[in-house]
Amino acid sequence: MSKINVRSFSNENEDGAPDLVGITTFSATSYFVPTRGTTEQRPSDHVEVGSLRYNYDIKNLEYYKGDTLGWSQFELIDPDLGGGTGSNTGLGVRGIKGGGGNPSTDVIEFFTLSTLGNSQDFGNLTSSGKAQSGASSRTRGLFAASDSPNSNRIDFITIASTGDALDFGDVASGSQRHANGVASQTRALFCGGYGGSPVPGHCNIIDYVTIAQTGDTQDFGDLSYTMTNGGSCASSTRGVVAGGQQPGYINNIDFITISSLGSAVDSGGDLTIARRSLGSASNSTRGIFFGGQNANPNSNAGLTNRIDYITIASGGDAQDFGDLTFGVNNGAINPMTGMASATRVVMPGGTAFPFGTDVNNIVYVEIATLGNSVDFGTLATRGTSGVSAFSNGHGGL
Repeated sequence: MSKINVRSFSNENEDGAPDLVGITTFSATSYFVPTRGTTEQRPSDHVEVGSLRYNYDIKNLEYYKGDTLGWSQFELIDPDLGGGTGSNTGLGVRGIKGGGGNPSTDVIEFFTLSTLGNSQDFGNLTSSGKAQSGASSRTRGLFAASDSPNSNRIDFITIASTGDALDFGDVASGSQRHANGVASQTRALFCGGYGGSPVPGHCNIIDYVTIAQTGDTQDFGDLSYTMTNGGSCASSTRGVVAGGQQPGYINNIDFITISSLGSAVDSGGDLTIARRSLGSASNSTRGIFFGGQNANPNSNAGLTNRIDYITIASGGDAQDFGDLTFGVNNGAINPMTGMASATRVVMPGGTAFPFGTDVNNIVYVEIATLGNSVDFGTLATRGTSGVSAFSNGHGGL
């Protein structure tokens, strides 16, 4: 077999490399280096489906799935980042669920999103609480402000390990409980909520922190509407906040540019139904919103099993994705939580009415396809409402 050694080559116009057509084999005793760059440097025009690159920000390979789905990362199993049994054999993308309940708890549990199985114990928050904002980078997760008892405390954990949470700082604008968290790899935003200053109540405050640095929040801007108990998700550039109450139920969708300071803007679209206490999560292209309460009074008849989706890069109304398929009323639960990998959204538990009627099922959907949720496993502890959740593989990273 003949060999050819080429350090660099280009086409006849010197504006790119020539195409290698047919079955082309690369072999070496060392390694192959793909195209490299940051998330911001991702090409967006005239990209071929299946294109491969290494992303410095997420420290992972990613591939192009088309104009609608965009770039997705490979889900790698890293045995150095965890272990266990069931859903936690090795660590691909890890999901975290903490707090919640009536009365509130301090329990933190974890899952491996790429596999199926039951949750496992991670550790404990610094104190019990519910209705906290959850946000995370690839390495660190935050739980911000809480109800029952009211607190402006921010806890943090190292996602790849297990153990108890530590003190991060405080939400400076007030307790801001029942708010929503969105995050990039570097920055976490806490949006809306009940509390704040100068007058406690439903608010439109957006605060932020730099995830790698402990300390109190700083002012970021405002939502376009006041709300509590909404849903939220993010791409690497854009945060999304949707739904909630003020006190009536809302179907608004706001967009936030995470890397800059300033107020959110109305996306120009709405959820398919107005609701509060909904769950939500996303990969880098598609946001999923599920469950929640869409009618008064506080009864199971007022809950919904609806799953919506949006394309984060564009405005417009949410579309029907499918239905939740567990719990009372075929999945009509009050979850207020969700976690995502590049391919999957996992929805852990919830509660029905009367409060404390827990749903311990864990279900999931595949983000790229439409359909009803599928069984994932069971929570080790109570599946309560008002919990915080995040992952180290969501769309904002």
